[in-house]
Amino acid sequence: MERTKENSPSILLFPWLGIGHVNPFLALAKKLSKMNFHIYFLSTPIILKSIKKTLDKNSSSNNFPIQLVEFHLPYLHKLPPHHHTTNGLPPHLNSTLIQAFQMASSKFPSIIETLKPNLIIYDGFQPWASTIASSCNIHAIMFFVSSTSNLAYLYHQFLHGIPSLTSFPFSSLYLHDYEIKKLGMQPIEPRDDKAFGYIILKSFEQSHDIVLLNTFRETEGKYIDYVSTIGNKELIPIGPLILEEAIGEEEHFVTIQSWLDKKEKCSCVYVSFGSERFFSKQEIEEIASGLELSKVNFIWTIKFTIGVNTTIEEMVPQGFLESTNGKGMVIEGWVPQTQILNHSSIGGFVTHCGWNSILESMSFGVPIIAMPMNHDQPFNSRLVEELGIGVEILRGENGEIKREDVAKGIGKVVGEMTRKEVNLKARELSEKIKMKGEKVIDEGVKKLLKLLC
Repeated sequence: MERTKENSPSILLFPWLGIGHVNPFLALAKKLSKMNFHIYFLSTPIILKSIKKTLDKNSSSNNFPIQLVEFHLPYLHKLPPHHHTTNGLPPHLNSTLIQAFQMASSKFPSIIETLKPNLIIYDGFQPWASTIASSCNIHAIMFFVSSTSNLAYLYHQFLHGIPSLTSFPFSSLYLHDYEIKKLGMQPIEPRDDKAFGYIILKSFEQSHDIVLLNTFRETEGKYIDYVSTIGNKELIPIGPLILEEAIGEEEHFVTIQSWLDKKEKCSCVYVSFGSERFFSKQEIEEIASGLELSKVNFIWTIKFTIGVNTTIEEMVPQGFLESTNGKGMVIEGWVPQTQILNHSSIGGFVTHCGWNSILESMSFGVPIIAMPMNHDQPFNSRLVEELGIGVEILRGENGEIKREDVAKGIGKVVGEMTRKEVNLKARELSEKIKMKGEKVIDEGVKKLLKLLC
């Protein structure tokens, strides 16, 4: 029987407040909506405002419009409503946002009671979502939006403490000394309910039998099998889920496209470090000098923390914009990333290795020049090298960025002598993704339907 609005199952999607989490959840919402599920999308007003325009533009292509539902955080000092998102959030307020999000859990039961969803798909930052859903006799499953290799490391760390290369079965995911110091890698204590790793693993444990993954078996099959075994869950890869037009991106691509159209195929690098990493003046100067030393064409997007009164001209080295005029384009704020990566002139992506950016590069066949910063990014960088689709920019002993290393890393991917092999592997992976099409998400939906019966 064809589903109608009257008999269509309803699914509540509830991501964490980071754009890197909201985007894959929104991509999943769009997929499920087109399959005639009634979708509720729960988030803070500031995030819902940013995605409403995108949804309105594409509403005619969905049989069942996605219904946005507001999730209000309590008022905390120095955390006004426009900071109820990680986008542009000053780093020192990260812990305050997490605290406010956890405090708002008391409002979740009334939301469920009002909406009465048939299923809840939640993120790794709110294990209480599953507990509350269970008390209401509603199945809740976790959607893990980062790399499964990172999840494997977290789980092994929880079971065995900080894994050495001998105790952890995947030595290719080694961490540099400066990364261990920077990430503060300490054993996850079972009672430390404020530690990110423990919260994510608790969300994993609370998930009803299955966990959805934003990945695919061709890249992370061995990590999927490992976590499934030690975690005793059925892991369902439904990725890569990416948005054609991500939240906050500019609508108009005309200026950038016109600039790229004048460049030779694979002659440019795109440089972007996500929505939550803000560099110091010294770091920006090293990256700028590295780009200049590499002698390649580039598009570089730089973001500043909301409320910081500075300009690109003040942050880059004196004379940099003039000396790279015509060869480089430096833009403040958001750009249409997927459209840039899909342009034939792009031959490499200098990235912080956020998982969404990695998946986009894989999908469009763009080799990666990795500069991981924190969280799961070092693991994603190791995966890139393991797959042969990119290289990592080496760093100093304390993790400092050096212009010579930036130039060298770019040269390994875009240089004439080395780019052939990495380009070939990147294109091969892209073709595999295209061949899979909608098959993976269709198989995942069949598993969800069993929970709804």
